[in-house]
Amino acid sequence: MQHSEKSNKILIEGCLAKNQKSQKALFDTFAPTMYAICLRYSGNADQAKDLLQDGFIKVFTKLSEFKFEGSFEGWMKKIFINLALEYLRKESRQPDMINVEEKNDIHSSTFNLQNIDSKKIIELIQKLPAGYRTAINLFIIEGYSHKEIAQMLGITESTSKSQLFKARQMLQKMLKDKF
Repeated sequence: MQHSEKSNKILIEGCLAKNQKSQKALFDTFAPTMYAICLRYSGNADQAKDLLQDGFIKVFTKLSEFKFEGSFEGWMKKIFINLALEYLRKESRQPDMINVEEKNDIHSSTFNLQNIDSKKIIELIQKLPAGYRTAINLFIIEGYSHKEIAQMLGITESTSKSQLFKARQMLQKMLKDKF
């Protein structure tokens, strides 16, 4: 369900006033979208649920910092993405980022996901190594550039490109094997 920024403002103001009904409504409104983000970055549903809970704690803690400039959902997504990346770093899941200078054309490995159920795609993405999964999520799903990804993860742009290329190759193989 898509909420307007006006209705979001009413929810946010209620949350800032510590109104429990507003807090529950905010959670109910955005939990499905934020859970999907958590699920894409984590390895399984239990980790995703933990990230979801931690993410909403952080959202409620930082709510007074939201200045009603831009999308509230976008603001929340950044919190959840950063939390997921922080989780991956803490869990030492980033070492599978391999710094390899690849000369391959990153866009040469494209595949058609339009005929595949989104739940199946998320399932396949979850099976990727954490570094590959992170690259796919940040570049393809979240729309960050390789430069932005490199800054966020403390890697080189070429490593980001390499991870994405390898993730796409692995997904292609998984798709061929499964379908």
